[in-house]
Amino acid sequence: MSYLNIDSIKERTFDAIVIGSGMSGGWAAKDLTEKGLKTLVLERGRNIEHVKDYPTTLKNPWEFEHLGQVPKAVIEEYKIPSRHYIFSESTLHFLVKDAEQEYVQEHPFDWMRAYQVGGRSLLWARQTQRWSDFDFEGPARDGYATDWPIRYADIAPWYSYVEKFAGISGNRDGVPTLPDGEFLPAHEMSCVEKHFKQQMSIHYKDRYVVMGRAAHLTQPKDIHYKQGRAQCQNRVICERGCPYGGYFSSASATIPWAMRTGKLTLRPHSVVHSVIYDEKKQKAVGVRIVDANTKEMIEYYARIIFVNASTVNSNLILLNSISNRFPNGLGNDNGILGKYMAFHTFRGRITAEYDGLLDSTTEGKRPNSSYVPRFRNVYKQETDFLRGYAAGFSTSRGLVPSGTGIGEDLKSQLMQPKLGLWQINSHMMGETIPKEVSRVWLDKDLKDKYGIPQLHVSVQYDDNDDKMLKDFWEQFSEMYSKAGFKNIQTSDTKRNPGSENHEMGGVRMGKDPKTSMLNKWNQMHNCKNVFVTDGACMPSTSTQNPSLTYMALTARAVDHAIKEMKAQRL
Repeated sequence: MSYLNIDSIKERTFDAIVIGSGMSGGWAAKDLTEKGLKTLVLERGRNIEHVKDYPTTLKNPWEFEHLGQVPKAVIEEYKIPSRHYIFSESTLHFLVKDAEQEYVQEHPFDWMRAYQVGGRSLLWARQTQRWSDFDFEGPARDGYATDWPIRYADIAPWYSYVEKFAGISGNRDGVPTLPDGEFLPAHEMSCVEKHFKQQMSIHYKDRYVVMGRAAHLTQPKDIHYKQGRAQCQNRVICERGCPYGGYFSSASATIPWAMRTGKLTLRPHSVVHSVIYDEKKQKAVGVRIVDANTKEMIEYYARIIFVNASTVNSNLILLNSISNRFPNGLGNDNGILGKYMAFHTFRGRITAEYDGLLDSTTEGKRPNSSYVPRFRNVYKQETDFLRGYAAGFSTSRGLVPSGTGIGEDLKSQLMQPKLGLWQINSHMMGETIPKEVSRVWLDKDLKDKYGIPQLHVSVQYDDNDDKMLKDFWEQFSEMYSKAGFKNIQTSDTKRNPGSENHEMGGVRMGKDPKTSMLNKWNQMHNCKNVFVTDGACMPSTSTQNPSLTYMALTARAVDHAIKEMKAQRL
């Protein structure tokens, strides 16, 4: 019997375990296996294969039972805002119903989850901006949140490494707050977007309009063809899964790449319960899971563990990883695990019309938009709120059928609609401030269907967010007016925190173990063979999209882990 146990343990022992197969987990899997490590990836959702398991990707609108709309009764099961761009009849198979993982909302919070191989990388907006030192130095400048233990120079080579493999389109714009990267050809601005860019350069010295940097293969290179990916077809239904691999996802790129090494074991339907800590060895030795189908609890073992379950779940797993040494969660000697959560606020919208350039329109589709980098509180504190915001900027010109006349005259007008005015649209992406009261913790009694404690989530907007929203409306109204736009209208979407997928924090990096959970290499201060490289590691949120930074931090952490293993320090 002892021999059987030894064999069983051997079969469940790996060099590395990665929890999660999404944006950062896929990258950990790719780099660990490429470096020769026998790696286990644990995914709580189902397995999907690139191309094969995108059931709606080639469907026409009229082929959906409800023409893409989600019935009200179904909306209630998902608890996702029906107006969110990824929530439609064409994407339900990638999204999670609340009953799959119950949680407690102390304040309204829309936890958007996608449990399958590839995770939310199948559903992201594909915007990929580098962070600058204005972002990494933000907490040190204003004293809110803990100082980042790295600066732009530390991560810049890893941005380049990630960009070359993923494929990022964009221009080298020379904007101080938005470092340039390794770009494929950029998408083209519309004539009105070019007009807005020109007007901003005339009226302001520090307000830039650039083409969005996006993870689309506008002109694939050899490395992308080796991945089995092809040129982006500009279909603008990316959230259904792209059979061409035209945009980057872990399902189309990093996971298949890791598979080809022969070093990857992928285990779907694996709900991670906790990280196993050995008090004699004073390190983590494995991961405990609940099989989603059988409800059996199984343990897997490895020398190093990467926690990439996505921000909220990574916090949950570590909080639930208790032992005599760590009764309040793995590595949580300072009591800050689960605290200082933050997110991006997308509440602000502003629209307008433009009656110029009516001799032009757009043709075809573009899976991207223009972008206005942050310009508030950059070199000094100049407003009554902390940090700042960036904004998307897009224009379109649609057909406007006339409804006047009767009979043949009306029919003729309806059959021959005319082009209307240019429609202008911007949305803000604002940086929220991590606070100790913004936190998650485990319920003492309530459990989910796998027997894992339910999570309490207590995150909400504050006065700083309200002031930022007001400033966004004021500044963009002024900018729109200077560009000659008319009928300017502002709105507050009132979207709940969590609804944009950019939650961050709870397991933050830092220089001081007393005020942070991770060091500059994303290692836990108090458990060196555990690395956290998803959004949970972020001390602050910046105004840029975070996914590129997650990937670069992951690649950097894997490189460090390999070096430490070779030196026998892990």
